[in-house]
Amino acid sequence: MKAIVITTPGGPESLVLSEVDDPKIKDDEVLIRVSATALNRADVMQRKGLYPPPKGASPYPGLECSGVVEGVGSGVTRWKVGDQVCALLSGGGYAEKVAAPEGQVLPVPQGISVKDAASFPEVACTVWSTVFMTSKLSPGETFLIHGGSSGIGTFAIQIAKYYGIRVFVTAGSEEKLAFCKDLGADVGINYKTEDFVARVKEETGGKGVDVILDSIGGSYFQRNLDSLGLDGRLFIIGTQGGATTQLDIRSLFARRLTVQAAGLRTRTAENKGIIISEVGKKVWPAIAEGKVKPVIYKHFPLAEAADAHKLMESSQHIGKIMLYP
Repeated sequence: MKAIVITTPGGPESLVLSEVDDPKIKDDEVLIRVSATALNRADVMQRKGLYPPPKGASPYPGLECSGVVEGVGSGVTRWKVGDQVCALLSGGGYAEKVAAPEGQVLPVPQGISVKDAASFPEVACTVWSTVFMTSKLSPGETFLIHGGSSGIGTFAIQIAKYYGIRVFVTAGSEEKLAFCKDLGADVGINYKTEDFVARVKEETGGKGVDVILDSIGGSYFQRNLDSLGLDGRLFIIGTQGGATTQLDIRSLFARRLTVQAAGLRTRTAENKGIIISEVGKKVWPAIAEGKVKPVIYKHFPLAEAADAHKLMESSQHIGKIMLYP
């Protein structure tokens, strides 16, 4: 099969389409012929040599895919050859074929094309496992999403609105904020021209929000805490603005704040299976109802993965960037 190989850690030019061996499936895995995969920031970090795949995972980038089941392991009971599916991966999505544990596979959502389905696994599992399963974001609460126009942001807006939550977003242009508003965001904040803490306080009558989903990290840490209300929860999923910060621990006490953080790729297959099961029950119906739609900015042939990475690193896009083998 053909796959994108990282020839040496570095820039986008290190992504080269190469002929490689087909994956061998274990007893509990399915072999998927890939129709589409989607880019994630983690792929860029892996390309740069900063985020190696977990032990035993495919060396090729790609944390999600969609396609058709081409083979099943001897222990697989949920899937059969010919099923149209999408999957959460530990790697290997940038390829014509990939092996995935059966518990990390979901059916293509009703009303969604096979190719568009690849835009959902990583964002759905990230958002649902963090702010819903862990931070217990609930109907009637307020929710601030940093990077509202990103793949994660555009999904988080839609699923939060589906569950009756008031949504605040930050983004870096009026065009991106307008897009977020069209998806349902209640309050848009241009982080380049506005102080998001002041705006959050203004829009909440001085209280602050209940939950924040943050991919910036260090440079936003104190301001995120300042934006939370009583019993507020900050969930950190990235460090685009730095991995270190200073904290006056006393700032957590009075408002009983909680700081949480997690990745998705390094979780166990069992833990990912639990998340996938919850996503199937709580998110897939919203997609089938047309309340959560795929937000796809552009698609590239697999051979043009380098150009797709350049686009992602430019941050000009809104939503997901796709690759088609």
